[in-house]
Amino acid sequence: MRIVFMGTPQFAVPALDALVAAGHNVVAVYSQPPRPAGRGQQVQKSPVQLCAEKHGIPVFTPKTLKTPEPQAEFAAHNADVAIVAAYGLILPKAVLDAPKHGCINIHASLLPRWRGASPIQHAIWMGDAQSGVTIMQMDVGLDTGAMLKKGTVPITQQTTCQQLHDALSAMGGKLVIEVLENINSLSPEKQDDAQSNYAPMLKKEDGKIDWSQPASRIDCQIRALNPWPGTFTTGGGKRLKVLEARPEAGSGPAGTVLNKAGHIACGKDALKLIRVQPDGGKPMDFAAALNGNYIKIGDVLV
Repeated sequence: MRIVFMGTPQFAVPALDALVAAGHNVVAVYSQPPRPAGRGQQVQKSPVQLCAEKHGIPVFTPKTLKTPEPQAEFAAHNADVAIVAAYGLILPKAVLDAPKHGCINIHASLLPRWRGASPIQHAIWMGDAQSGVTIMQMDVGLDTGAMLKKGTVPITQQTTCQQLHDALSAMGGKLVIEVLENINSLSPEKQDDAQSNYAPMLKKEDGKIDWSQPASRIDCQIRALNPWPGTFTTGGGKRLKVLEARPEAGSGPAGTVLNKAGHIACGKDALKLIRVQPDGGKPMDFAAALNGNYIKIGDVLV
């Protein structure tokens, strides 16, 4: 089969590697254009583009696929199927219909739960017991297409966003190979729209901690939103990033720094701060933040 692969971030790299390792004929890779990144804002190629170049696969980086020229270029690949993983551009109907078997998406949730841009983060944030990967046939809707295969991954009370990201990324590569091996005998399953919910793109303000929430819920937020947008609070006029914490017993007015062990009173129970980062400073443990007067016992965090 002639395969076009479409992806941009690190999440998509294991799937491209898996296709190449399995001997599939990847005739082209589509990725978002190189962009300024990092502190120096130097223009950088995407992880998927770098991976494709390593394998010697031609790379295409159109800014859009909504105009006739890139659509004609895509159709000229004469693909049997396109594999899509976190590509980041909307695929119009002309692109979806071009390959013989259409476009197949690797989505990082158990659809129809968590359609949208940030399914990994929302699964942890909302306290889900499990997440997974859904391989789906793309249509013009947002993650609404028929499901071809699923795999599940448990979410524990210690699971971080990075850990779940890596597990789902690896699983996506394995599942898409299985789907391609059986592409002529699959039984697509329609999604139940009534069971669907949406994981919108994250914003910086999503990281603000509301201390009136239960400690367990805030812990989920911290694990879900690291490294970006990160979780933060303010005490004594100083902003403090919260990098790691855990729920423990404790009580008091919400947001109060209870003791030198780092317990912060929440709406229910308390949250023990383990690693924090003052605004403009380096990551440190709670004791160092206390000694550096970045935070004081009795402060009320907001």
